[in-house]
Amino acid sequence: MRLALQEATRGSALGEIPVGAIIVGNNQVIARAHNLTETLTDVTAHAEILAITSAEIYLGSKFLQDCTLYVTLEPCVMCAGAIFWSQISRVVWGASDNKRGFRAFSASIIHQRTEIIEGVLAEECSKLMKDFFVALRK
Repeated sequence: MRLALQEATRGSALGEIPVGAIIVGNNQVIARAHNLTETLTDVTAHAEILAITSAEIYLGSKFLQDCTLYVTLEPCVMCAGAIFWSQISRVVWGASDNKRGFRAFSASIIHQRTEIIEGVLAEECSKLMKDFFVALRK
């Protein structure tokens, strides 16, 4: 999760909402990304989507079985759908998102076999997000 926080910080420095994602497979980082929605003018350029695409290219497969996604914020519905279709085995997130996280809409979006671990470094992840929006509003 610390690596995902580093990615989120990189995104924040670019004016992106500070969400970072890391994908681990075979005990090594195979993908890393941060939000690029502003930079690319693309609403789908979430950290999770970019990391999933990168990991699939790295592995040469559209499936990420036996991989773990670490992300600083609970995935949205779009990202949860990508997680489902890529068959990621485990998702670990830091801060929950009660307004736009997938669980606000339907917890069944992510496949029932996908292990969910939430709240890892939640305070740090949440603080990064809050600090970003406080600075943005100034």
